[in-house]
Amino acid sequence: MEIREIKKNKKQFISLLLLADEQENMIDRYLDRGAMFVLDDGGVRSECVVTDEGEGVLEIKNIATYPVDQRKGYASSLIQYVAEKYRDQFSVLRVGTGDSPATVPFYEKLGFVRVGCIKNFFRDNYNHPIIENGVQLVDMIILQRRL
Repeated sequence: MEIREIKKNKKQFISLLLLADEQENMIDRYLDRGAMFVLDDGGVRSECVVTDEGEGVLEIKNIATYPVDQRKGYASSLIQYVAEKYRDQFSVLRVGTGDSPATVPFYEKLGFVRVGCIKNFFRDNYNHPIIENGVQLVDMIILQRRL
């Protein structure tokens, strides 16, 4: 297993990026300014994009694993890698996600705690309903952990 940073041609991973953020113009808002990492284990399995949000905050903007590779620890490994890589540069690792019974517990298991909510984020920023596990996402839940 190898994790490497992608500095050029990040859109080559658009099919994977769209698994986590299904509207390309939303991805375009952060992709160029973000640091992108891919986890390769006999082929790319997972990716993560993080951005410097100022004041010591590093934010996960996109993290995705191909469905066939989920529940194998790839996303957890990427988050741990990012946390270790940036520990001396940032004090907080933050993520915003839908209020989903599948996603929020994943982050909580990795030490993230809820710190806020952006009401109607998905309704206000996407041109179609975002459905996860049969539930329409409305609010963005903000979670973070100390680095």
